[in-house]
Amino acid sequence: MPTDEELNEYRLKGTQVRVIRDNSETNDVKGIVVAWNDDEMIIRKPNRRVVKFSRKYVVVPADAPRPELF
Repeated sequence: MPTDEELNEYRLKGTQVRVIRDNSETNDVKGIVVAWNDDEMIIRKPNRRVVKFSRKYVVVPADAPRPELF
């Protein structure tokens, strides 16, 4: 679960992030952090659509190697 400080840093720097939802890399979502609250976060994808995710998902910078979690 990403902390408020991590999400704020990603938002302020405009860092593209990867939201890891499951074991399959094809299901990852890449985008920019737009907003968040205690339970959810909003990511803007490159096609400008916004997606709402639970904060229980793993968030890493998109240019970092994908961690093996499962």
